[in-house]
Amino acid sequence: MLEKALEGERIDERDAVALLESRELVAVGRVAEQLRARRTDPRKVTFIVDRNVNYTNVCVTDCDFCAFYRRPGDRGEAYLLPKAIIFKKIEETLAIGGTGVLMQGGHHPDLGVDYYVDLFSSIKARYPIHLHALSPPEIEHIARRSSLTVPETLTRLRDAGLDSLPGGGAEVLVDRVRRLIAPKKTTAAAWLNVMRHAHRLGISTTATMMYGHVETLAERVEHMRRVRELQDESRGFRAFISWTFQPDGNRLGPLVPRDALPTSFDYLLTQAVSRIYLDNVEHIQSSWVTQGMKVGQVALQFGADDLGSVMIEENVVSAAGTTHRSTTDEFVHAIRALGKQPVQRDTLYREVRTW
Repeated sequence: MLEKALEGERIDERDAVALLESRELVAVGRVAEQLRARRTDPRKVTFIVDRNVNYTNVCVTDCDFCAFYRRPGDRGEAYLLPKAIIFKKIEETLAIGGTGVLMQGGHHPDLGVDYYVDLFSSIKARYPIHLHALSPPEIEHIARRSSLTVPETLTRLRDAGLDSLPGGGAEVLVDRVRRLIAPKKTTAAAWLNVMRHAHRLGISTTATMMYGHVETLAERVEHMRRVRELQDESRGFRAFISWTFQPDGNRLGPLVPRDALPTSFDYLLTQAVSRIYLDNVEHIQSSWVTQGMKVGQVALQFGADDLGSVMIEENVVSAAGTTHRSTTDEFVHAIRALGKQPVQRDTLYREVRTW
């Protein structure tokens, strides 16, 4: 199977499951790294300086794996950030050389498309910043709340300043899994449909996978298959990012036996298989935010070409008990330690600065 991949032949779902089941981390990782070197410059590792702006934590979806959200009316904890605070966060990001903000929140029952059009246009009128904002479930919620179609919603948001869509809310794109961990959330097909329409409108996106809870290895690969098929159709995914379920502070955590949670070994193997299987996605991003910097650094030798964001601010993963912080200097040191050249990029993978 690995030889087939190296020869440029596409592996299928059975191959990918077999690679995950093999536990042959070094062999799989070596091939993933060779394939990475063919797709991106093997001498360089990229990263981005940006900030997560979680504009609200109010959500009506009640996902069992989420420790971040609060129900409407939760006194003292539910919030919707005022514009002035969002503006200040953007100014702080620009001041340290940041190029973008990742804006995601909850499914707020009172926010329709007009709120986002006003917010995005206000930001764009003030700041030269890339808006990487609103996951597919948020887009679907906004469309439903505003009595619009998904394409109409995306068009209005794009015209107001939305630059690209993050791949959040994918979890595992298998409805059996979604019914267990997030029964009120959008279906797998609906997530893919939002991305399909975004790509048709010229909005580039990322794809993600949050795994290590109730899914099987075959369902992990099913998720990758659906991403690969849409990428064959639209070529709109610029990167794939996978990370492991964080068990603290949510309702799902106590239901997943601690010895069943993914280890660093599992994380590296899954990432390596994603690089091999997703032969049409250019960039694979290391998830140091969930794994810690040392494993995140090792992941750069198992198929990843990008270290992701320095995370000036991060609220969702940290709410689930995992808090890792870093700086540009630490990123540069970690990349140089691998004998690679650090490159700061923007959201669209254009070079901003090299070391």
